[in-house]
Amino acid sequence: MKTAAYLRRRIEVLRVSQATGAAGGFTLLEMMIVVAIMLILMSIGAGRYEMSITRAREAALEQDLSVMRRAIDQYTIDKQQPPQSLDDLVSAGYLRGIPIDPFTRRPDWQTSEDEVALTPDQTQFGITDVHSSSNKVSPFTNTPYSSW
Repeated sequence: MKTAAYLRRRIEVLRVSQATGAAGGFTLLEMMIVVAIMLILMSIGAGRYEMSITRAREAALEQDLSVMRRAIDQYTIDKQQPPQSLDDLVSAGYLRGIPIDPFTRRPDWQTSEDEVALTPDQTQFGITDVHSSSNKVSPFTNTPYSSW
């Protein structure tokens, strides 16, 4: 008997809800609020994602510059003359390949040549430093990447 009474009551509740138009779904206002909250959260997340990508590229740039500068110094000390191009470092085995600049996405590094001798036996001059060829500015340090 208890089951039959429950079913009768349930049917009555369904009839009343259908008669008053009360449905079990969401209203348009509720849906708009949820979509607005999702858009706000996505915009915050997208900004943070872009900043993390920029930080990762900056870390890769610093690492590439450090490796190339060490290779230039080691080449100069070993050969008693600096390399004339970055390709010299690759052909001599100091680098496996010229790394790709994380900001320009090409291996187009700017090299600096100074008449500074690293060893007393050095008679020729060549590349002494390397920089990024990007014209972008770091949003964290406010310095151009070409000055790193």
